[in-house]
Amino acid sequence: MSDADQFLAEAAELLGPSGLTRDPDLVSPWLTDWRGVYTGAALALASPASTEQLAALVRLCASHGVPIVPQGGNSGMVGGATPDDSGHSLLLSLRRMNRIRSLDAEARQIICEAGVILQDLHEAAAREGLRFPLTLGGKGSATVGGLVSTNAGGTQVLRHGCMRAQVLGLEAVMADGSRFDGLTVLKKDNRGFDLKQLLIGSEGTLGIVTAATLALLPAFAGRAVLWAGVPTIQAARALLLHCERQAGDALEGFEVVPAHSLAAVLDHLPGSRSPLGGQHQWHALIELVADASSVDALPELAQSLLESAFSAGLVEDATIAANEGQAEAFWLLRDSIASAERALGPALQHDISVPVDKMPDFVSHASAEVEGRFPGTRAIAFGHLGDGNVHFHVLAPPGAVHGEWQRNEGRPITSFVYDLVTQWGGSISAEHGIGQAKLDQLERLGDPASLAMMIAVKRALDPGGLLNPGKLVPLAPREMTA
Repeated sequence: MSDADQFLAEAAELLGPSGLTRDPDLVSPWLTDWRGVYTGAALALASPASTEQLAALVRLCASHGVPIVPQGGNSGMVGGATPDDSGHSLLLSLRRMNRIRSLDAEARQIICEAGVILQDLHEAAAREGLRFPLTLGGKGSATVGGLVSTNAGGTQVLRHGCMRAQVLGLEAVMADGSRFDGLTVLKKDNRGFDLKQLLIGSEGTLGIVTAATLALLPAFAGRAVLWAGVPTIQAARALLLHCERQAGDALEGFEVVPAHSLAAVLDHLPGSRSPLGGQHQWHALIELVADASSVDALPELAQSLLESAFSAGLVEDATIAANEGQAEAFWLLRDSIASAERALGPALQHDISVPVDKMPDFVSHASAEVEGRFPGTRAIAFGHLGDGNVHFHVLAPPGAVHGEWQRNEGRPITSFVYDLVTQWGGSISAEHGIGQAKLDQLERLGDPASLAMMIAVKRALDPGGLLNPGKLVPLAPREMTA
């Protein structure tokens, strides 16, 4: 019996028939990333049912030297949950570990296992009159473990911050199979490093998140969703500042959508319609929320905000959603941009950030530079203007072949974009992580001291290099034991 066969036999005995499969029909859908850019191979798909079972599996992998590639909802954008093509890795799914262990409404805390779907988390909180203040377009597939491991952002970062701000405690299995138990929440704890922060955003390279204690907020008693047309992204930034002054903490979200993206969604999404009648180069999606004490004043706040914006010449046209159904329709337009763009053809997705005040000028400058240097391409920016993070995508010329164009012509374009981002004092990854897609760019452009610290931490916590190799940390697995 080969080493691989011996490992698989022991893993099958440990996990049982529901916990390990090699059936190609069951495994293959999880071997390609959401964008269809990366496809790998795996020994098998493992689906443990508990933290204890996972810990035993990790110890087994360590004893056989089998790499582990953890995967949540497989909705990532940087190939961070896709194995390489060697077929030597074990693909690990925590989707069976999907229990909500507890929900304390008074403490406003919920303990979720890693496989809990974000939408299910939202619904569980809502049943208790609470909410989890992080959402994104992939809420129907994204898992808590994936959100923690990538420090996900979304459309409410403007007010509430990224996933890191929502995590109060963590449980994880480390590379040697030991269990890190940090779920208990303490207001004060100065016993050394805040170790959970190492795991948040580490993309499964330091440990495998199995559960998290998350902060909840009171459910808002009402919201007002506005859609405004503006002539430029600079005007959108001016409108954002106006909203911050007028609405204060009631401002929950502020997203920008260019005309091209809206048109793509309207073509792609059956039954959709533009919120405004005229043509506008840019659109702003604005959400205001209120608790019970201020909900009665919310309609007046929304109306006065728009009236003052019109008076100041900040908007060309605008509307307020008449009801919750229309509000959801506005957000669906925004959330459908990625799928609509994918239907158009090949594209390069750059999840970038620059200082908030510089973002409008960066978008204008970088778009012109990219389109001028690479004829036939189209640069599109949309997303979270309020926190300095937009998705800067470059669409391929007509006739480009998906996959082939990204691998060939796309490489110099991506390097050029990231050079511009670095020159403007920004980050090549604002919320999607590094994965394998940006690993070479991080090594090329990252701060040497920061990279050295990351490598040192990786070597200390995963000396065998078995946890999600080839992701995030610019270090080949064979170097781990050098």
